[in-house]
Amino acid sequence: MRGDRFHGRYEAQGRVCEHPTCREAGEFRAPGGYGNSFDGPGQWRWFCLDHVREFNAGYDWFEGMSAEEILAAQSPASGWQTETRAFRPTAGVDGMPRWADFDDPLDAIGARAAGIKSRAQREAEMAMDGRFSKEEAQALEVMGLGLQTDRRRLRRRYSELVRRYHPDRNGGDRKYEARLGRVVEAYQLLRKSAAIA
Repeated sequence: MRGDRFHGRYEAQGRVCEHPTCREAGEFRAPGGYGNSFDGPGQWRWFCLDHVREFNAGYDWFEGMSAEEILAAQSPASGWQTETRAFRPTAGVDGMPRWADFDDPLDAIGARAAGIKSRAQREAEMAMDGRFSKEEAQALEVMGLGLQTDRRRLRRRYSELVRRYHPDRNGGDRKYEARLGRVVEAYQLLRKSAAIA
């Protein structure tokens, strides 16, 4: 904890107060041109204690916003309108049910848990079959195939999944790139498997 009398004071490190008529050390930061974001830390203005107090007294966070933007920013649900992966229309592509398909959140949680359990159970059955290694069983699961898979069916499924997840088929969107990578790895492993005739 700082032993400073004023909370928020940063050692000047050569900064000078940005007020046009002041030459004091700039030890207190105030919002600059933009705040913190995904692009990195925000831009700050640096003032002495007297001028940061003056700046804060006249600072209006809502400056430049329309009435609708101000109302949205003050809403208790502000920030909740961003869509998480489980609620997107494409959420069910990995075989798991979408949250939006259920009225009751507990039903959605139960269905997703059942999907995870059945996936693990299918992988265990495949590995216990004796024909497939654990890695091959996981690769079959990635491909969405069962024990009764032959090379023709494997190639057809691979072609279907590549068409579905390739960025060229999704308007250049690369959000399925990781999924496509898993499909390619799974196919490369399974096409060399002696268990698939």
